[in-house]
Amino acid sequence: MKDVWEKLSAEQKAEAERQVEILRRGAVEIVPEEELKLKIAESLADNRPLKIKLGLDPSAPDIHVGHTVVLHKLRQFQELGHHVQLLIGDFTGRIGDPTGKSETRKQLTEEDVKRNAETYKKQIFKILDPEQTTVCYNSEWLSPLNFADVVELSAKLTVARVLERDDFSKRYTSGQPIHVHEFFYPLMQGYDSVALKCDVELGGTDQKFNLLMGRTLQKEYGVPAQVAIMMPLLEGLDGVNKMSKSLGNYIGIDEAPNEIYGKAMSVPDELMLKYYELATDLSHDELSALRTGIEDGSVHPRDAKMRLAATFVRMYHGEEAASEAERHFVTVFQQRALPDDIEEVELAAGELEDGGIRLVKLLVTLGLQATNGEAKRSIQQGGVRLNEEKVTDPNASVEVKDGDILQVGKRKFAKIKLA
Repeated sequence: MKDVWEKLSAEQKAEAERQVEILRRGAVEIVPEEELKLKIAESLADNRPLKIKLGLDPSAPDIHVGHTVVLHKLRQFQELGHHVQLLIGDFTGRIGDPTGKSETRKQLTEEDVKRNAETYKKQIFKILDPEQTTVCYNSEWLSPLNFADVVELSAKLTVARVLERDDFSKRYTSGQPIHVHEFFYPLMQGYDSVALKCDVELGGTDQKFNLLMGRTLQKEYGVPAQVAIMMPLLEGLDGVNKMSKSLGNYIGIDEAPNEIYGKAMSVPDELMLKYYELATDLSHDELSALRTGIEDGSVHPRDAKMRLAATFVRMYHGEEAASEAERHFVTVFQQRALPDDIEEVELAAGELEDGGIRLVKLLVTLGLQATNGEAKRSIQQGGVRLNEEKVTDPNASVEVKDGDILQVGKRKFAKIKLA
């Protein structure tokens, strides 16, 4: 492969160097980086796009901004002329990747996997170019393997090597069960790379063992070894933990524009540039200018964050939605005015006694809070306003009439319509 580099023109060498510089952005580790440059050089010499693999375990199909870190790196590869192999783990998904897990994961049914895979595809093409993407399913080559094939595959790996993985090692030393089928997950993911003959595979830092397993098995089967690129795990809105739906510290790419914008405005200042770098489509030059502006004080952090929020909305809902979400945010949160498009909610006259109703009951009846307990907490914390007047007594009764506006927190509004 090094001979290919020597045969390149000066322009081709410069292009290979340029591509590596772009692809290095945000990556934690490239194994090995020099080999990536040589693979790009070979693709330029042969006029052949590299095949870039991303494996997806379709167990949690709702994509949030944290998931998009690797997707944006894939998009960069596409913009450089390369081709993405999007691998839906419809076979491995029935086992579940034990990475980072302290116990065996529940196996998915075939119906679960197919449903989740379709949801993934719909969301992922908000970022990737479908014309430069091939969607693959690993059941195509894993299902036909017979027992002899599986024995041959398992012979490529020692138990000691598997126990190098932190999660397996910790579970073993703590006496927690490890089922034999879990050992097959990294083997199957590595075999995917053999079947696809991919040149590069992407994943998070928690996927390093599995990605390197692809290199190992490709060599064992006489296939040129892939380059592994590890991307960082993005912290969530709490600034501490990895972005996760279960922790509630996420921004979902399918959420409503106003919700995306409002959540993005709560990104911690110290993480703002990291979000820009890893999870937006800003160019290298735009990002450099923004970083310089923040550092020298010519760009106010609030303005940079509003641009981040608008960028997220624009990426997933379009320019018009981004402008409207920004207008809504400025109107409601900066000018403390009420939005124009508050939903009317009917309130039966029978709920009232002499025109009044307990505020806790009103919040639940209008659907602004799920339970009486939640309603009381919101009132006590100063998060409830009636016609822009804060109410802090959880035992209060209020008189209401047509057109009254009730607000909970920063994003929930209801206009009362007596029925």
